Amino acid sequence: MNRRLFLTTLSLSPLFANEFVQTNNDVFLTYNEYKTLQSLDARFKRLRAYIGFANFNLVSFGEALYYARNYPTIGKFKDDELSLIDRFFHEDPNMYGFYGAKTCKNINNKISQKDVVKIHYTGHYLFKGKPQEDYDKLIKDVGDSLILTSGVRNIVKQLSLYAGKLNRNGGNITNASIDIAPPAYSYHTISDFDVGLRGWGYKNFTDEFASTKEFEKMIKLPYIKMRYQKNNSDGVRFEPWHVEVI
Repeated sequence: MNRRLFLTTLSLSPLFANEFVQTNNDVFLTYNEYKTLQSLDARFKRLRAYIGFANFNLVSFGEALYYARNYPTIGKFKDDELSLIDRFFHEDPNMYGFYGAKTCKNINNKISQKDVVKIHYTGHYLFKGKPQEDYDKLIKDVGDSLILTSGVRNIVKQLSLYAGKLNRNGGNITNASIDIAPPAYSYHTISDFDVGLRGWGYKNFTDEFASTKEFEKMIKLPYIKMRYQKNNSDGVRFEPWHVEVI
């Protein structure tokens, strides 16, 4: 679905003001946008609960619209929610400090089950080919204390993570973009994956992972890189857990 076709699905009813608010050097959603974001975040959570955690990683935007439209427990996406989604996907994020490359130009990007493999006991998928090969090598070279913590993420999953982060930080887009790539800019949509230690939970997504013996082994391996090193040019925080498929 291209941008023009996407926008024609919206009704012509008046929406809220669409100007971001800038305070100091941080860009924030307006009050009305933030209220819409809260509704959107809750709808994504209901969608995930209905279709399941693993399926939520792969579901396309078109499929999400279908489920929401046909299952009352999710509820149809509202026009203001669709408008906010459109902005998150299509706007240039340089204005709020994210300088990474765009990895997906189609908001209705589809990921086929035949192109991915589900990793047991994780609820996550990897793309077949080099991503899967690299992960298998990592487990062999580093040890089975390492586990996949996030793999393939289609647009809906990335939108949900982005909306969730924005909701938790009060609508600060600058802050969110340091932690979570905007939905059209995630390498999880095309190749990369995250790893962590079994049983470590949230600590796997902190700088603490860089102090582990597993990380020390990882950075010596020639077949992978760390996507977001310290002071990277993309404007993203240090992510020692994020494996770049090269």
